[in-house]
Amino acid sequence: MGQVRAIVLRAAGINTDLETQYALELAGAKTDRVHINRLIEDKTLLDQYHIAIFPGGFSYGDDVAAGKIMANQVVHHLAEPVRKFIDDGKLVLGICNGFQVLVKAGILPGGNGFRQEAVTITNNDSGRYEDRWVYLEPQTDRCVFIESRRICVPIAHGEGKIVTKDDAALQKLKSEGHVAFKYVDADGNEGPFPVNPNGSIESIAGLTDKTGRVLGLMPHPERYIRRTQHPHWSRLAEDLAPDGITIFNNAVKYVRENLLSPCTA
Repeated sequence: MGQVRAIVLRAAGINTDLETQYALELAGAKTDRVHINRLIEDKTLLDQYHIAIFPGGFSYGDDVAAGKIMANQVVHHLAEPVRKFIDDGKLVLGICNGFQVLVKAGILPGGNGFRQEAVTITNNDSGRYEDRWVYLEPQTDRCVFIESRRICVPIAHGEGKIVTKDDAALQKLKSEGHVAFKYVDADGNEGPFPVNPNGSIESIAGLTDKTGRVLGLMPHPERYIRRTQHPHWSRLAEDLAPDGITIFNNAVKYVRENLLSPCTA
């Protein structure tokens, strides 16, 4: 069986690229961290990979708006190779700032030619940076990254509130199956802050595209890939797998089963 290969795109201000690389390698993918400028210089680089990750952090200091500058780089320099990457059946994951990039580049929720319409991500209702653990309830069985069970992972963001321009846009997200995760409590119920840590409309925590092969979420799965990373790890069952690693395991498994061919003698 061939090797699953992943690329983690970095830029000034990105600060979880190493953790994301480690999570992918733990899941079994050979992973490279590549500055987005290198990809702009040689767009064929993307052809070497099966999974592309836009990791968390504060790309370019979020000086214009969170993720906006990196999103503009994608739209103006990388739209065609990224579109081809997705059309070829490959996977894209945006985490926190990377999710903001995908939304502001129009890659999520998708279907409109890389133009941001109807959905954005803005300042938390609390008016401050939120760093806490949250529960996520999956809302679709279409997304290849997701398992049909509630997970617990950390968040760390100041601009994580998902909003739509109107109710029609919200209803379209729901009816077309773009909602990937919602914030819930330990029993699976939606609620106000801190259950919904940023005020996202209808507690939406992540979105997927129509293919189910592009996922963006505000929480950080790469920060819970070892059970000892959980604040209550000493009270957890010893055989309990960390929830964050499932996102990466599922991605690698999908590539192995759908994009790689067995080696022939």
